[in-house]
Amino acid sequence: MRYKVTLIMTLIACALCLFNYSGLDPDNIFLFMFSVPVWLIEIAGDIHYFNIGTVYVLTIAAYALFGYIGDHYRFKRRARS
Repeated sequence: MRYKVTLIMTLIACALCLFNYSGLDPDNIFLFMFSVPVWLIEIAGDIHYFNIGTVYVLTIAAYALFGYIGDHYRFKRRARS
């Protein structure tokens, strides 16, 4: 599997968003702790003014980007050795 870290990070983000959407996280604690886009939104303004669907998409995209960066460095290190 070529993009293993990207897939794992994307699945983690999907699980985080599904956990929040299911209502098991009523105070949004886990979403606020583990979502980088939420951190940035909270710096600029209030999260309650944003559409939650957009926040979920941004969270999944951010985690996929972090996974892609991890895969890039993993491939680069493997090519060097």
